[in-house]
Amino acid sequence: MQKLQDIIWGVIGAGKVCEKKSMPAMNKIPHSRVKTVMRRNEEACMDFASRHHIPNWTLDSNTIFNDPEINAVYIATPPDTHALYTIKAAEAGKAVYVEKPMARDHHECLSMIFACKEAGIPLFVAYYRRALPHFLRVKELLAQGKIGQVKSVQINFNRSPRIDEIKNPEKVWRVRSEISGGGHFHDLASHQLDLMDFLFGPIIEAKGKAENKARLYEPADTVSAEFAFQSGVKGRGKWDFASPEPDVKDEILIVGEEGELHFSTFAHAHIEGVSSSMGQISEEMILPQHIQEPLIRTIVSELRGEGKCPSTGESAARTSHIMDIVCAQK
Repeated sequence: MQKLQDIIWGVIGAGKVCEKKSMPAMNKIPHSRVKTVMRRNEEACMDFASRHHIPNWTLDSNTIFNDPEINAVYIATPPDTHALYTIKAAEAGKAVYVEKPMARDHHECLSMIFACKEAGIPLFVAYYRRALPHFLRVKELLAQGKIGQVKSVQINFNRSPRIDEIKNPEKVWRVRSEISGGGHFHDLASHQLDLMDFLFGPIIEAKGKAENKARLYEPADTVSAEFAFQSGVKGRGKWDFASPEPDVKDEILIVGEEGELHFSTFAHAHIEGVSSSMGQISEEMILPQHIQEPLIRTIVSELRGEGKCPSTGESAARTSHIMDIVCAQK
């Protein structure tokens, strides 16, 4: 794809994720603006466009694909339509930024990568933690050897079920496998597994167990996994999405030969660590108003030929592949 001077976005799926996390940033970043938003609900689409001062709205995604001025498409729909819209965008010759998880399974991811490569257009995925300051700081501390050679990483994540998951799970797309691909593990743990890929490189071996203990909905609510990275680091993870409120936790522990680092994925932007070389550290970062803005800036930069985005179709597909492996084992 040729370098672009200005990135003109078409947004498909103008819902909750777009409201604050992503879309407003597209109008804040220099050389970037949103021209058209699409949503199937006419009233909601009109309202979204009006509140965000977007000049055009549509109920038909083809309006975006057929617009020659739009050169990048942001797909913010549930995962069951990610492959469909990505392939259509590729056929229209438009760069793609798609929400996470990239698709419902690894096979769909590969179809998206193939379509974009065939069309010669870039494919980016919204694993935005790869560009957030506190995770970049963790990567920096590791690269500087502040805890020595890394030996292992442990992910512990417990979440209580929400009221709507208990009363009306059929209305919650995240716990409908035909839409999400695999429940909360696919929606939330995908961020953590992708972050591990970012910090330590590709996972080359994985095994695990996925169970439905609370039986509030069809997908697994409890998952455990062991994995090994190409770099030699060993990892373990435990996820419980039906945990009692007192047991809620969100923690990642990285252990090195000379110390360790502690931080969370979702709760806050705080890092704690201790080692022989740095002593004890406790660092707090300020998160951006629009959480995806740092990553979107890297996308705009790459499309303009000025930089590189760290979250691609290839890296995101690796995460989907690992989730498929883990969830296949009951």
